[in-house]
Amino acid sequence: MFAVAQSKHVYIYDQNGVELHRLTSHIEPTRLEFLPYHWLLAVTGMPGYLKYQDTSTGQIVTEHRTKLGACNTMTQNPHSAVIHLGHQNGTVTLWTPNMSTPHVRLLAHMGPVSSIAVDPSHSGGRYMATAGADGRIKLWDCRNWKGCIREWTTRGAGGHPEVDFSARGHLATISSGVINVYGPGALFNPHKPPVAPPLYLTHPLPQRPLTGLQFVPFQDVLTIGHANGLSSVLVPGSGEPQFDSREADPFEGRRARREREVHGLLDKLPADMITLDPEFVGQLAAQPKETETDERGRLKASYTKLPRLERLKVSGKVDAEEAGAVEEDDDDSGEEEAEATGNGKKVEKVRKKMRGKETALKRYLKKKRKNVIDPRTEVLRAKIESQKQARLAEKKRSSGGAPEKPSVLDRFRR
Repeated sequence: MFAVAQSKHVYIYDQNGVELHRLTSHIEPTRLEFLPYHWLLAVTGMPGYLKYQDTSTGQIVTEHRTKLGACNTMTQNPHSAVIHLGHQNGTVTLWTPNMSTPHVRLLAHMGPVSSIAVDPSHSGGRYMATAGADGRIKLWDCRNWKGCIREWTTRGAGGHPEVDFSARGHLATISSGVINVYGPGALFNPHKPPVAPPLYLTHPLPQRPLTGLQFVPFQDVLTIGHANGLSSVLVPGSGEPQFDSREADPFEGRRARREREVHGLLDKLPADMITLDPEFVGQLAAQPKETETDERGRLKASYTKLPRLERLKVSGKVDAEEAGAVEEDDDDSGEEEAEATGNGKKVEKVRKKMRGKETALKRYLKKKRKNVIDPRTEVLRAKIESQKQARLAEKKRSSGGAPEKPSVLDRFRR
């Protein structure tokens, strides 16, 4: 099946051109991208929303409001499935389904972004090319967003330039009826002055204006769209000759395609696994830096789970001799006082400060503890009662032993 972004909604057709679905939740779409390993259809359009729809269940996974107006430029990173959007104010944003804000927000051009392309070659999706209405093309390293590694002005005047990467890293650009192809040899070498890299191939077309271009998979063919239809140009060495039949087989038949769809559904990745760095999947968690070890050198506990005195010893704020002089009190004040050592050194007091007010959970637990019989609580209650009786006796003794005034309730004491 294939999806088409039309004036009002997104429509899905089969190989015979029969309409199968009409996705009314997508209004005025302009760009579509299909994520094959996640079975997600990413849609953006005039309202300025980026929506992910699961094509296996038909449900919308998530939708993000870009807050940057209408979007007419979108592409995906084939290595990480991250969506790259180009906006009218020259900003490029990178999106994933698990975050409502862009991972990267980059001011790439001084005008609207007309085209974005990500290198699908063996570089691992490291390089991104952007073209703007200001007539400039820039190359970016996705590992470092401090600045572009190379930029130049397009040949010819007028029009909105378009860019596209081939499977072997060749960059094709069109502007004002001229097709320029740059080889990967000197393309990604950093170059500060705005000078164009050496050309690999150039070809003018009389059909103008040129509206789009795309490399044909597994072939050395570049297809260009213009006002009169489509044209093809041979670009030697741009296609990938050694394809992986388990990923994509250009010679597969109907049965192989059906089997591939079944295996793809069984191996579908969840949308939450889309991240900027896909290499972390399958790795082990990093070991804590500060840990406590026993006499054999084995790991005992994390630094954050150690007592306060142990954390002071690990961080080096308290020596071993000074730590022996520290005595912990069990009273309610929660203070830890230190006595002077034989060397005349004093350990500063470490107090536990309560931050914030008492939470509702603590009040609830305190209320629940009233029904719990604790020996220490009973001893404290008995001590408080004895002190109360002693105060009453002292008060009675200080009054001179004068008899108390009779009360009406004295009859009940007999």
